[in-house]
Amino acid sequence: MKKHNFKKLQIWNESMLLINYVYKITSNLPDFEKFGLRSQLNRCAVSIASNIAEGTSKSSTKHFINFLEHSLGSAFELETQITVCFNLSYISKEKFLDLESKINIIQRKISAFIISLD
Repeated sequence: MKKHNFKKLQIWNESMLLINYVYKITSNLPDFEKFGLRSQLNRCAVSIASNIAEGTSKSSTKHFINFLEHSLGSAFELETQITVCFNLSYISKEKFLDLESKINIIQRKISAFIISLD
């Protein structure tokens, strides 16, 4: 298997930018969501990049793909959670659509990368 430097992967770099964006949005959620949605959203965003990075350390393509699939799963989980935030009127439609678009782009890129490795 070809080893990848996660810091050079576009999907990892875009995921790192997404983390910053999510943290900015979650800082404005209600205080009572500190250990609920806020924490969950932040952990999901970090999980996307973390699983990409961890996957690059694996010795087989199969294991790397498994971690990319976990990363993809976290991206879908994050999309669900921002929908909850929007439905509860915690974030504006503009912020929701912007964040949803960023997440969808990462989802497509991770999926495409998995296909290229398979």
